[in-house]
Amino acid sequence: MLVSYQWLKDYVDIDDLTVEETAEKLTRGGVEVDVLHPRSEGIEQVSVGYVEACEQHPNADKLNVCQVNTGEETAQIICGAPNVAAGQKVAVAKPGAALPGGMKIKKTKLRGEPSEGMICSLQELGIEQKLVAKEFIDGIYVFPESAEVGEDAVKELGLRDTVLELDLTPNRADCLSMIGIAYEMAALLDREVHQPDCTFSVAEQSAAEAVSVQVDVPEDNPYYGAKIIQNISIGPSPLWMQNRLTAAGIRPINNVVDITNYVLLEYGQPLHAFDLDRFGSNKVVVRRANEEETITTLDGEIRTLSAEHMVITNGKEPTALAGVMGGAFSEVQEDTTTILLESAYFNSSRVRKASKDMGLRSESSTRFEKGIDARRVEEASARAAYLLERYAGGTVLEGTVENDFRSDKKRVIETEPEQLNKLLGMDLSQEDILSIFRRLRFSVQTKGNRISVEVPTRRPDLKIEEDLAEEVARLYGYDYIPTTLPAGVTTPGSLSPEQKNRRKIRRYLEASGLHEAITYSLTSPEKASRFLLKEVPGTVTVSMPMSEERSTMRTSLIPHLLDTVQYNRNRQINDSSMFELGSVFIGEAGELTQQPEEKKVLAAAVTGTWEIHLWQGEKKKTDFFVVKGILEGLFDELGVLDNIQFVPSSRKELHPGRSADIVLNGRSVGFTGQVHPSVEKEWDIKETYIFQLDLDAILAAETEELSYAVLPRYPSISRDIALVVDQNVPAGDVQRVIEEAGGPLLKQVTLFDVYEGENLEAGKKSLAFSLVYLDPERTLTDEEVTKTHDQVLSQLTEKVQAVLRQ
Repeated sequence: MLVSYQWLKDYVDIDDLTVEETAEKLTRGGVEVDVLHPRSEGIEQVSVGYVEACEQHPNADKLNVCQVNTGEETAQIICGAPNVAAGQKVAVAKPGAALPGGMKIKKTKLRGEPSEGMICSLQELGIEQKLVAKEFIDGIYVFPESAEVGEDAVKELGLRDTVLELDLTPNRADCLSMIGIAYEMAALLDREVHQPDCTFSVAEQSAAEAVSVQVDVPEDNPYYGAKIIQNISIGPSPLWMQNRLTAAGIRPINNVVDITNYVLLEYGQPLHAFDLDRFGSNKVVVRRANEEETITTLDGEIRTLSAEHMVITNGKEPTALAGVMGGAFSEVQEDTTTILLESAYFNSSRVRKASKDMGLRSESSTRFEKGIDARRVEEASARAAYLLERYAGGTVLEGTVENDFRSDKKRVIETEPEQLNKLLGMDLSQEDILSIFRRLRFSVQTKGNRISVEVPTRRPDLKIEEDLAEEVARLYGYDYIPTTLPAGVTTPGSLSPEQKNRRKIRRYLEASGLHEAITYSLTSPEKASRFLLKEVPGTVTVSMPMSEERSTMRTSLIPHLLDTVQYNRNRQINDSSMFELGSVFIGEAGELTQQPEEKKVLAAAVTGTWEIHLWQGEKKKTDFFVVKGILEGLFDELGVLDNIQFVPSSRKELHPGRSADIVLNGRSVGFTGQVHPSVEKEWDIKETYIFQLDLDAILAAETEELSYAVLPRYPSISRDIALVVDQNVPAGDVQRVIEEAGGPLLKQVTLFDVYEGENLEAGKKSLAFSLVYLDPERTLTDEEVTKTHDQVLSQLTEKVQAVLRQ
């Protein structure tokens, strides 16, 4: 909803408020103002000028040399608009003037003739082309004769204004009108609402003599009223009305159509004007459409209807799609002299059905769908009759021909101050609450502490006691609601162990340089069988999938991470490191008879350069040990590193020499390694390393409580050894033998070199370890260290057939 600040002043006194203060009041009162649009922003020194003479440019076929009186002088201006002519009053930008978009006007020459300014179109003054009246779309704007030469053109056009763009919630249909917003401002400021003038004179002839109304579907159309206005003279609407329509985002058409649109914006009540002479009969029949019945709407489209749609007919054929759009053949045209003015109350769901089926969304349908004031229909019709009499020369026939099936039942909500205060956590007196209801113009009766509120028909959103509490809160001021703790809360909130671990995992991986990704939980059947943690009995398929690519619940996070790597690579982003913490879904074998098993899984994909030091000229590519290092740090964070083993993997989708299964306490909980080159080719990606972990199993593992030790007071002793072992002996197995044999004195074992090649037998490799011996209670002697060290060497020879390298 777009609200003109200047127009709003017609209904409520806000001259003491700036537009910013008005917006702030509305927003704090629950009607959010999203954006302020100053209409004259960037426009300076544009005045009304009079074209005294207009002649063909001597050197250009499409240019005219105009002599324009600006009120101060007569200036020569070259103009290329096809509609410029002598005797017109136009908008003139003088030299030194500014126009929207930063354009500055200067004296210049066009094809050899001097030009001292610019005659402006509405588009050049910042008005969107779709809002410009058709006669001025391809040319300059021409003011009415009443415009004064030399006056501010921006003011004459009503552009000294700011439009408030409201972001309304669906329940506040009452604010889809200027009067609705005026009620809000009046309640917030405790001021009166000035109602528009709806008085008009009537002819002796009765409207009932000219037309009859028959409603066959009262449940869909509780009220239908028709006024007849004769002697209509079609022409442009007054400039002030055109300005207000443009501010609200509606293009001016002619005085009759503009008046119906104006009343729609003013009251929120859609109206429609039929050309009675083209209507086809003197009988209005409202009914459901017949199956396959057609209507040509005002946009020129032929639309096929069904029995779900409601139409206005002349007794034979449809003349309008009720509440949505009128028909073409009964449209008001330049020669129209008599109109039938429709003002009706239609069922919102019926209008919504037609609007959705036809793909038509109009200002009218929007208001009917959200709900209009059932008791303001006649008032809006009277307002339109007043305007048609005044600005279209119409003669209003006496009375309204109507069918009225509206219920007279009033909506009453009962409450008590104690209950309202309990809901809001406040301590308002009954007088305070009654004062707020008075400002909202609610009819109220009291009986002791009991308050009965009669809800006005303009507020269909108020239905229960809690709605009244919300009204009290927003009028009293949300800022003044005290802070209170919920009743019964005795313990502070905290994160669950799982939440703590998930947060710990995210922080560690982000600190390690990985970015979190979120991918689809739906995948294709083919991808659902790839990169599984373990074989699954079955997958879960979607009954009505969007596509084959999104037809199955995922069983692994890796395929979509590889899709993301591919997506980045296609956009020249070759260095990617990402992780995802999400769920996979395991089904049953055969047909699904129960909920699938949902498992928490952590996965990552890393490719490209891991580290770059341009100044030192160093680059480090991602490899297996980068990813393994990340995992070891993560396991250390989770307290399970001591129980983790990396075992060579034989998974077919991983590189056979650069992959490992991850084992925790003898149970496989994941895998890591390089994606197999054939799979990388399939995804069209470069060398990529991945890991995937069963988080449920890892987080369920028992961990030792964190303990701290004092810093050692005594020195340690280091010994380095180089061992020759068979190539197929894992370094991890050798390290475990050393740790077991070293006993309590061996505090640290570090592998610092692996060598294969010259000076070694075929099938052998050399592993170099650094061993640190320490007793925190005393200084170790060489004899004690030598004894323990010899025991380590003995165990190495016995268990892994290791030989000291000479």
